[in-house]
Amino acid sequence: MIQASGVSKHFGGIAALSGAEFHAAAGEVHALLGENGAGKSTFIQILAGALRADRGTIRVRGEDFAAANPDAAHRVGISAVFQELSLVPDLTVEQNIWFRREPLTALGTASGRKMRQATLALFERHGIPVARPDIEVRRLGLADRQVVEIAKALARDPSVLILDEATSALAPRETEWLLGLAGRLAASGMLVIYISHRLAEVRQVAKRLTVFRNGTTVAAHDTAAVSDGEIIAEMLGRRMERLYPDRTNTTTDRVALRIRDLTVGHRLRGASFDLREGEVLGVGGLQGHGQRELFHALFGVGRSRGEIALWGKPMTVRSPRQALTGRTGLALVPEDRRGQGLLLGKSVRENLTLSVIPRFSSFGLLDRRREKAMVEEMVGVLRIKAGSPEQAAGTLSGGNQQKVIFGKMLLTEARVLLLYDPTRGVDVGTKGEIFLLMRDLAAKGYAILFYSSDLPELVHVADRVAVMRNGRIATILEGDAISEENILRGAMVEDKRAAV
Repeated sequence: MIQASGVSKHFGGIAALSGAEFHAAAGEVHALLGENGAGKSTFIQILAGALRADRGTIRVRGEDFAAANPDAAHRVGISAVFQELSLVPDLTVEQNIWFRREPLTALGTASGRKMRQATLALFERHGIPVARPDIEVRRLGLADRQVVEIAKALARDPSVLILDEATSALAPRETEWLLGLAGRLAASGMLVIYISHRLAEVRQVAKRLTVFRNGTTVAAHDTAAVSDGEIIAEMLGRRMERLYPDRTNTTTDRVALRIRDLTVGHRLRGASFDLREGEVLGVGGLQGHGQRELFHALFGVGRSRGEIALWGKPMTVRSPRQALTGRTGLALVPEDRRGQGLLLGKSVRENLTLSVIPRFSSFGLLDRRREKAMVEEMVGVLRIKAGSPEQAAGTLSGGNQQKVIFGKMLLTEARVLLLYDPTRGVDVGTKGEIFLLMRDLAAKGYAILFYSSDLPELVHVADRVAVMRNGRIATILEGDAISEENILRGAMVEDKRAAV
């Protein structure tokens, strides 16, 4: 179906792809793997018509292919679901799915009736688990928006479907649906190119895999013929000794954050817990049970009721600006890094320092040397891969974008950190760096509230895990009680004896 040879792409002096090779057949799910910055996203953007290659040849069904734009890629049957979504928030689900391709009436106007019928037929054909067709996308959570993006791609009846980290925002139920869908589409003769950092998913769904590193193809295998350790070594160019660092207890008796009866509408109902200095407190449970509302309420996004005390002092957080009050404040790594965490058109430098301009200015004048020193230190500490601090944040890989958000958070000097699914969509090497950073910060006296949709992360990184169910803290697990089984039991089973 696709034969790519010698594909290269440069951005200025940076080589995103350098002679990459990729060969995939119709009727298979083919995984494309590599750490962030390996060139995967650039390659699939070339296939999808969003970018043009500098050199190399691509053939689709044996015919030369060089799409000048996404419409040209669609005409040859290639549809892509990118990790970063492209929906219009103020349009409805069905309007987004058929955007620029709306069914028309005899007078040439958009037919709402035909659009509804086509949408419902699409949902039924693929078993799409999504909200009502007439609901505005801005009212949906990230997981539901991801499903709408997938539906939008399926509506074009492609012969090549590209899924770029499509499960990173999905709950387990939606993930199982998508993995099953990928298998069924491949069985029908379609090629599904599947990009994921979750090797368990790759093993479940992909027949073959190709590994990119530093813009070059380093390996191609039958999935069953290679171990996880070999795949990771090929991705990183080295063997990774371990993903999770030692979990040394650094918790003190000092309470950094105390919340009592925190409530947000009907989504968060009377949450209460203490987060101590030096502690990583995990937040678990099935998605949509109040985790997002908890983090947003603590950061001053939206209205909430209840009591919040920070380092022993009662406070009312009415806005993110108020939350970011130096060492006595809170800082957030948000769920949606591109939509909520970064200004994509601005440079790495500007994104890092925008929240802390008072630290290097006086009387309205900026001290550029001090700013430069702060930026260079953070780029070095976090090992942010960028051509220079002036490179636009939107051109970085997903993992490096996440590192910029961490740097921006740390420069605020807040000592209570709210990390909402911070490893979503990042490669295994960057995950290891993030986990090591979290434990290092805890050892330095930071207090960390850590939500993850990946249960093993909570089991191996958190000192305690608060499990949420129906907007409440159902139980808090400690020590040997922290396990995937107990987290799921707390999230799903009513237990009158559970600690609250």
